[in-house]
Amino acid sequence: MKQAITGFHAVEERVRRAVDSNNTAGIELYYTKAGPRIKKILEVAKESGIKTAAVTERELSVLVQNLPESARDHRGLVMLVEDSQKKALNLVDFDGWIAEQKLFPDKSATVIILDSVTDPHNVGAIIRSCDQFGCDLVVVPSRRGAGDTIGSEIVARSSAGAVAYVPVAVVTNLTRSAQQLKDAGFWIYGADAGGENVQKIDFSAKSAIIMGSEGSGMGKLVKEQCDTIVSIPTCGNIDSLNVSVAAGVLLYERYRQFLSK
Repeated sequence: MKQAITGFHAVEERVRRAVDSNNTAGIELYYTKAGPRIKKILEVAKESGIKTAAVTERELSVLVQNLPESARDHRGLVMLVEDSQKKALNLVDFDGWIAEQKLFPDKSATVIILDSVTDPHNVGAIIRSCDQFGCDLVVVPSRRGAGDTIGSEIVARSSAGAVAYVPVAVVTNLTRSAQQLKDAGFWIYGADAGGENVQKIDFSAKSAIIMGSEGSGMGKLVKEQCDTIVSIPTCGNIDSLNVSVAAGVLLYERYRQFLSK
């Protein structure tokens, strides 16, 4: 059985990676009327021997009927891939990654820890920001959080394909993982209201930023691992930023400081 993928960014990125790796077997593209964006994708696919076929709108709707509702908006293009290609994640072993960091104590690194962030759209958007601002690792819990959805097509689509590039570690205990990061020389920053203004923060060379859920924030034990609580100054009428937007702001500030040094 094959997996359906929608979203121009996600499809385009899968095609590009398949072409670069010379591994296009098992990939199929189905489309209705081809606009400029679809024509560009089809052109690359056909040159690489990927199967393409024009079908009806109804046939495309059938291909995506088992996807989550938010992923059924195919916009005239659906990719089918073998199940083995479904979870194209850049998964890494956390303990091994930490061991490597200890070998290079002077090397800069940025880590994002997602505590109780469950919305796959937010997870994907955060990973997209991680790709753009040079984050070295995303850490997610295996249960009751991003680990439940990290391999989903919603995350892949929301990240615009960045899940294939940003290293992700799935761990069983975020508190223990935060302590391991501290032992490896990382300074832990927790994003929460009432913290120090991010504009006054001088991020450490090895920085780990914890993002909690919009509803409950960071868990108590995870928050206790933080060396600094950091906040983003705003001027709006509602309480807070969306967690993916907040993560993007913090990652940009970390990246900006890194470039200026």
